[in-house]
Amino acid sequence: MEVEYVTLVCDDAPNDVVLVDPGTRVLDVAQVVRGLTGLSLWRSKVLVDQAPVLILDGLPEETAEIAVTALRGAGALAEVRQQPGPHSSGPAA
Repeated sequence: MEVEYVTLVCDDAPNDVVLVDPGTRVLDVAQVVRGLTGLSLWRSKVLVDQAPVLILDGLPEETAEIAVTALRGAGALAEVRQQPGPHSSGPAA
């Protein structure tokens, strides 16, 4: 019996949206977070106050970029971080 192995290649690795710094317009950023996550305004404000914090995870790159653009438009410092793949090595010891 012959065994075949298949390697799946994903063109779009999952990405995270990270709020690095809310800037001076915290309530504006909280409203954007509310729109992105569906959280209440109060919970969004609590999340924003915890920056740097993960806002969204596991998104396609295009969707993550749109979310980051919305956060930056509200005055925040945000970035897209690509999630490590299953075969990537962990942090150096």
